[in-house]
Amino acid sequence: MKLSGRGIVITGASQGLGKAIANACVSEGAHVLLCARDANLLEQTRLEVASHASPGQQVIAQPADVRKRDDVRSLFETASRLPHIDGLVNNAGIYGPMGLLEEVSIEDWWRAIETNLLGVVLGCREVLPIFRRQGSGKIVILSGGGATAPLPRISAYAASKAAVVRLTETLAEETRGAGIDVNAIAPGALNTRLLDEVLAGGPDKVGGIFYDRARRQKEQGGTPLERGADLCVFLLSADSDGITGKLISAVWDPWSDLQSHVTELNRTDIYTLRRVVPEDRGLKWE
Repeated sequence: MKLSGRGIVITGASQGLGKAIANACVSEGAHVLLCARDANLLEQTRLEVASHASPGQQVIAQPADVRKRDDVRSLFETASRLPHIDGLVNNAGIYGPMGLLEEVSIEDWWRAIETNLLGVVLGCREVLPIFRRQGSGKIVILSGGGATAPLPRISAYAASKAAVVRLTETLAEETRGAGIDVNAIAPGALNTRLLDEVLAGGPDKVGGIFYDRARRQKEQGGTPLERGADLCVFLLSADSDGITGKLISAVWDPWSDLQSHVTELNRTDIYTLRRVVPEDRGLKWE
């Protein structure tokens, strides 16, 4: 039971990966507070997750919009009902508008930034003082492929997911020595509602190449949600103590063995976003 007795707050927890993370945390002994905007769907998920809990395990839920400061503040007031607050999983996220930057709604573009970036910031602002007082805590931020490569026609998502990786690295430095670990994860190509939005958008909005890739992913099943959920459990547990400021792939990186590489991780820029210079590609420019 890797999370026995730990209290975990999970945003965007009513469906998809967030729901899988909630189930994984409860299976490992955690108390959880689930949040999402849809109150009815959230309560259905809470009941389902609670059905797998052991006696004494708390599974509570509160509707919240992570873009709204009052909602997030109220969420952490409710979190005080947990025996401890030991982890925060910033999972809530949206794709935002699909299409060329100059053609999409700027209001929808900004709403995606508010959800994917500001929503993470507000949650971290609430939980960090708690973690500093107790001298421990874990923050996991959902990023993804949008952070490491251009994503034409889904620019708000790409920009916000790259931003949260640099936020991860920055918070890791701000909390260095405080017993707090902050990491981002790339969960893989998931068959969730976000994929359905891409398919519904069609090739005219998302581009033919990205649409065809999404269609193949839908047909082939994508990455199991449990893979990303298991990585979250690892990063929320004592097994990952000292690993901080990294973007870790659930699919491609040997994360279950990272504890044996803590020294190398802490003294290098492995699993971070960095600028590539000519020398990195074997070129010498005057």
